Amino acid sequence: MIEGLILSKLATFSSKDGAVYHNLRSSDPGYVGFGESYFSFIEYNAVKAWKLHQKMTLNLVVPVGMVRFNFIDLREQSDTYKLRFEVTLSFENYQRITVPPKILFGFKGLEEGINMISNITDMVHIDEECINIDRNKYEFK
Repeated sequence: MIEGLILSKLATFSSKDGAVYHNLRSSDPGYVGFGESYFSFIEYNAVKAWKLHQKMTLNLVVPVGMVRFNFIDLREQSDTYKLRFEVTLSFENYQRITVPPKILFGFKGLEEGINMISNITDMVHIDEECINIDRNKYEFK
């Protein structure tokens, strides 16, 4: 695992009228503040890579579909510098991954139909804060 990444199992509650799926609480490990919440959708077999946030912390959950994430530690001072971590999140593997700044990441939609990512960040998105890196610079596994 990459230093600073936090993979958290999330609680779910079923009822006859519908289920409740937790996402993030202010008391959870990895919560460092609230900036914005948004949803990303990715088509089956599409890959969105690579992004590098310089200051933003992400909290990623996949409540619908199945998404494969790749993370690469680009923090030179980190004990896990250049280490890669891969995880697949889905309805069946319902977890949150907290991603600190300067971790390169990309993701791929693995199910036909809707693949949706919920992201709760600690700051409002600023274009200059996020670096897009050429898709071919790193292999997506």
